[in-house]
Amino acid sequence: MSMMRPDVVIVPCADYTEGETRAALERALAPLGGLDWVEAGMRIAVKVNLVTFAKPEKAATTHPSLLCALVRLLAERGADVVVGDSPGGLYNAAYVNRVYAATGMREVEQAGGRLNQNFEQSAAQYPQGKVCRQFHYTAWLDGADAVINLCKLKTHGMMAMTCGAKNLFGTIPGTMKPEYHFRYPDPRDFARMIVDLNEYFKPRLTIVDAVECMEGNGPTGGTPRHMGALLAAESPHKVDLVCAGLIGLKREEVPTLEAALERELIPSSESELRVEGDPAAFAIPDFQRITTGNSHLFTGNGKSLFGRVEGFVMGWALSQRPVVKKKECVGCGECRDICPAKAITMVKQKPRIDRKACIRCFCCQEFCPKSAMKVHRTLIARLLD
Repeated sequence: MSMMRPDVVIVPCADYTEGETRAALERALAPLGGLDWVEAGMRIAVKVNLVTFAKPEKAATTHPSLLCALVRLLAERGADVVVGDSPGGLYNAAYVNRVYAATGMREVEQAGGRLNQNFEQSAAQYPQGKVCRQFHYTAWLDGADAVINLCKLKTHGMMAMTCGAKNLFGTIPGTMKPEYHFRYPDPRDFARMIVDLNEYFKPRLTIVDAVECMEGNGPTGGTPRHMGALLAAESPHKVDLVCAGLIGLKREEVPTLEAALERELIPSSESELRVEGDPAAFAIPDFQRITTGNSHLFTGNGKSLFGRVEGFVMGWALSQRPVVKKKECVGCGECRDICPAKAITMVKQKPRIDRKACIRCFCCQEFCPKSAMKVHRTLIARLLD
């Protein structure tokens, strides 16, 4: 009788040298059956994280060395490999090709793959979705025989962590992303939307670049933090459950994990997963994470008057909010332009946030080119820590 496959595999990957990344990938994939499922002629879409213009050493995007190692393994099996993403901003050839160049993605073309150049959109009907039953997505994924989710482990202002599941938000065309934030301002519903996207696209593999992670003011303005790990799984939610523990987050602090638990896509605890490798060897206890205060949103039924009042008070007292560090702000107005709720105006070349209009989606924090917009936690939340 053959042994059951693990849910998640974690292996060391010390750096991004070519030999190291390839060897780590092979070690991580072997317990999952390797790439034996790949046949010659298959079209494989590799969905990376290209959230913004950032050099690889910033740890904001999937590292090109790891990506190229994966592309070579797939190309050696005769696969047609296409790499793509829809970063925040315009979804057109001019903009996305600039992102490709800034993030080092051009190396893919020497590794046997190609970068997506199809910037059309497709419409999806998904009646099985919990909250997202109709949506538009990037058409380059159409016709793919399999999707591989190659993500980056980072902190995130709204979702506490961005990793496997959150990376599929990049299937939504860039200029439409603020619309989805406005459509799902409640972190619970935004997380359910993320899970809907994952269930619709069903990535064949999720591989996590946790060699250099991002801590602090993630997902774009934080600080690189070396972890030296590579993770692989068939389920993005199960690998996310392990990754949350690596950076000191509880399951209930990550809305996408709570949304996955609602659908019984993960167990309630990492201890119930079959994990090959030792996560404790890579865990970083002092990882500078973003504690969102959103975990209370998944507690209680909110049906009684007391429950509703309690939820309101907890939300006011514990929820984080974006604030601008005026000394770091250059007055570019990017935050005003990206805000889906139109809650930001520029006053004397500095952003002013209308707190009543703000939906706390943290688009302003995520896309601030100078990292001047920060995630602020209330004094009560800090004292409770």
